[in-house]
Amino acid sequence: TQRRVLTRIAPMTAAMTAAITTATKDLSYFRLKDEIESFLFAEAELLDQRQFREWLDLLTEDLVYYLPMRRNVKFGQHAARENTRLGQDISWFDEDKWTLSKRVEQIMTGVHWAEEPLSRVCHLVTNVQIMQVDPSPEQAREVAVHSRFIVYQNRLEDETNLFVGKRKDVLRNCDGAWKLSRREILLDQNVLMSKALTVFF
Repeated sequence: TQRRVLTRIAPMTAAMTAAITTATKDLSYFRLKDEIESFLFAEAELLDQRQFREWLDLLTEDLVYYLPMRRNVKFGQHAARENTRLGQDISWFDEDKWTLSKRVEQIMTGVHWAEEPLSRVCHLVTNVQIMQVDPSPEQAREVAVHSRFIVYQNRLEDETNLFVGKRKDVLRNCDGAWKLSRREILLDQNVLMSKALTVFF
């Protein structure tokens, strides 16, 4: 898995922050936010409709897809200890596009023990926030986006799982089309009660 440090996205300056938090936001910002939200909602629809191969087309070749485990941390201890570290500790997912494509291939064989029959899944995505952006929203090439999600999974008669958490994404503009280049998923659960972790977040 390639490890990338996001260096091309400039941190928000005071002026940019003020521009985004005032009622007189620039039209280019709203266009960008609409594009990002449309991308995330379309992605959720592909996953809910089990169009996994089409979903893979939304991912960059150097994708980082990460779901850390979460620890119970005593009050006063460093907050950074709550989540396992990318590339250093055990995690639920530490994947790239190739491993995700193999997971999709396995599901689409029709004999995946945990996805036969296929799950019924519904993604709800909300609280979309643009956190970091190139200096000009009209020419943005990479955008850091935070969001919240609920993923409902049901299979067989009564197997039900509910996943709730946060996502920290980086979207990249590739020849006019947005693609996902990084996703960190933070589940607000310490112990997962599902029998298998087969859903895509």
